[in-house]
Amino acid sequence: MALQDKYDKLKEIIKGSESLAVAFSGGVDSTFLLKVAYDILGDKVVAVTAQSSTYPEREYRMAENFAKELGVKHVVIVSEELDIDGFSSNPVNRCYYCKKELFTKVHEVAREQGVKCVADGSNMDDIGDYRPGLKAVNELKVISPLKQAGMTKDDIRALSKELNLPTWNKQAFACLASRFPYGHEITKEKLSMVDQAEQILLDLGFRTVRVRHHENLARIEVSQEEMKKFFNEALMDEIYQSFKGIGFNYVALDLKGYRTGSMNETIDTTTI
Repeated sequence: MALQDKYDKLKEIIKGSESLAVAFSGGVDSTFLLKVAYDILGDKVVAVTAQSSTYPEREYRMAENFAKELGVKHVVIVSEELDIDGFSSNPVNRCYYCKKELFTKVHEVAREQGVKCVADGSNMDDIGDYRPGLKAVNELKVISPLKQAGMTKDDIRALSKELNLPTWNKQAFACLASRFPYGHEITKEKLSMVDQAEQILLDLGFRTVRVRHHENLARIEVSQEEMKKFFNEALMDEIYQSFKGIGFNYVALDLKGYRTGSMNETIDTTTI
């Protein structure tokens, strides 16, 4: 299907929803969805952003600023995943607990605001990876307009660029809990370590980064194009010393580079 056809289909889906509460993280997908929804439905759209220890302050500020500039009604809720039974132990279905908590609260906001539907930014690329959170999305009858329209991440970026959205080339983001091997306990202190470490790399000019937390070892993932930046002794020492100051004893560069869901490589999803 041509990109314009997908875009037209998306508009029809959104129009048919009549009113919409968009789970808005400020990422590429939810920003695009919110913009299109607001253009079509106007004040019948509400953006809902959840604050928690797994959501960096920089991401929240970007979401807040965009919603303000767009002029859409923006509701901020607290959804602290670490308070959810079973989450901090980091089971392989951790994302199910998170999404169930989140969308239950988004539904509450929708009811309070008199909004008919709740939507997320899932797209066609989410189908291939292990995504236990999608089970909660289905159970709570959350609609996924981007996926229904057949849109991929590349489609969303292309259309976001046409709409002059600041997120069109933003790096993909997943909650900080995704930086931990399954079965390893997640704490606020460890989440803070990851957040600080990734901010250090971003401040040094890296664009696509993940810092995976392996207890006292930090495993850095960057894009293949950016890996060559590490062949600089002064920079490597600066990163090592900065990470050591955060609390890591060892710092390693993943030679395979950045990829989504790298923690899923250690599990057999066919048995789950």
